[in-house]
Amino acid sequence: MYEIRNERLTVEEYIDFLKRTDLGSQYPKERFHERIERLLKNASISLAARNEENLLVGVLLGLTDFAYWLYITDLGVDRDYERKGIGSSLMKTALSAAGGEKDIAVYLIANEKAIPFYENLGMKKADDVMQYNHIEWTEFTVGETGNKNDRDNI
Repeated sequence: MYEIRNERLTVEEYIDFLKRTDLGSQYPKERFHERIERLLKNASISLAARNEENLLVGVLLGLTDFAYWLYITDLGVDRDYERKGIGSSLMKTALSAAGGEKDIAVYLIANEKAIPFYENLGMKKADDVMQYNHIEWTEFTVGETGNKNDRDNI
């Protein structure tokens, strides 16, 4: 059992969650903590799935204009809770909150392992997306051991 709530997460709780999901390798190392804080503060939609013990087991963060589009920045489920319908429920809840299935187009960047999940939701790869990407990006995985003085290696 789980419950989906519209709530703002703390940086610490979200970073702990990232360690238990495949989302933990999707962020650049540069200014990690600061950028996660901004993400959590500024997401238009912030949904949390919690189990009976109030443990965070699923998250969906998105940006929307509540009229035409929804961009999913983060959709993840704790590895121990995968294949229980949490991801699908989060997506359905987010689509409803953004304006509804008949009014909202959904966009996201999916890692290769997640493509079958999104295809099962009825999503298709798009050819019409433009990209401007000149950011610093050093790959790392949240929770990896590293320099103890490096705050970004949370």
